[in-house]
Amino acid sequence: MPREHKDPRSPHQKIAADLRRLITRGDLTPGSKLPSTAELMEEHGGVANTTIQKALQMLKTEGLLEGLPGKGVFVRQHGQQPLEPMTFMTPAAPGEPYKWMTEATKRNQAGGSQLIEVEVVQPPLEVAKALGLEEGDHAVLRKQILTLDGEPTELTRSYYPLSLARNTAMMEKRRIRGGTPALLSEMGYPAREFIDELSSEIPTEEEVLALELPKDMPVLVAFRAVYSDGGFPIEVTLMTKAAHRHRMRYRMRVQ
Repeated sequence: MPREHKDPRSPHQKIAADLRRLITRGDLTPGSKLPSTAELMEEHGGVANTTIQKALQMLKTEGLLEGLPGKGVFVRQHGQQPLEPMTFMTPAAPGEPYKWMTEATKRNQAGGSQLIEVEVVQPPLEVAKALGLEEGDHAVLRKQILTLDGEPTELTRSYYPLSLARNTAMMEKRRIRGGTPALLSEMGYPAREFIDELSSEIPTEEEVLALELPKDMPVLVAFRAVYSDGGFPIEVTLMTKAAHRHRMRYRMRVQ
């Protein structure tokens, strides 16, 4: 028997969670009209009108619903964006743009990136360990915001061993044609192995501001370590995405 546990959320949060799941999983399709307030009140055990309005407002703030005066409340045209990490792992070919841009174009979207910071830092402990750094060693941090159709979709913080990045374009605050994977490959450090750890976390203030997150919205954080020939670590990246806007898709073939 499972242990007894009570849902500590308020009624409007629980209703919003139910509706959110119907939207993100496709049971409520883009463009469809929600039942009336009276119908939603009855469906959810006779709750008050204000409870329903609070639930709907949460989902409007998240960008999942929109109200049209005199017509009702509708599911917006965009739900969760499925992303396949494998599609971004191969470096761009010489002269080609960053993979984020080309993959967005294939989906009829406009991909963009804004490089917001490049600095030499003492990396967080888990990053230092993954890069094989000694205590006191430094790394180069390149921080950027990725966008889809003009909306912030990912905060990316990439760390590179200072010994590897010194005197290269990675030290400069400018975008690199094809991205750093292409540059590293040209330098003789092709990516051979990726290890990803995916977690759902409460966002920091930096993540809330960068991704324009609504209140109480968790984020997906992918911690990726990249290794070149001989298991040599060349990069660690933390990729933070809004949980309500994305889902991760992994395609694996069993022999």
